[in-house]
Amino acid sequence: MQLTLENPDHNYVLRGADGRSAQVNDRRLTTSFVVSPEALVEDWPVAAVGLLTPELLEPLLALKPDVIVIGSGDRQAFAPAVTQAACLQAGVGFEVMSNGAAARTYAVLAGEGRRVVAGFILGG
Repeated sequence: MQLTLENPDHNYVLRGADGRSAQVNDRRLTTSFVVSPEALVEDWPVAAVGLLTPELLEPLLALKPDVIVIGSGDRQAFAPAVTQAACLQAGVGFEVMSNGAAARTYAVLAGEGRRVVAGFILGG
């Protein structure tokens, strides 16, 4: 059973994600993307978390989050240290986990009204 608290003030609701696809509102996405309660950025050009550079975080940072959650695919992997450091220097929390765990974490934080942005790496 899937239980999801939906905040009607959110334009975008992430309903779930795995390594190959995700559901945002009623749309099934199959390419990497960025989501916040107020924005959806499709076709985020990230194929693997190990290739995540500070420049590729710019669409996420532009949404002015307090915390960034990265879904690394089917399995947890880690972003390069320089990418983590870029978030720390900007005063933004940064967490990487599998897509399923990232979807659950994002939903909780968004439901609490936190300024959260998530990037999901799909297709690999």
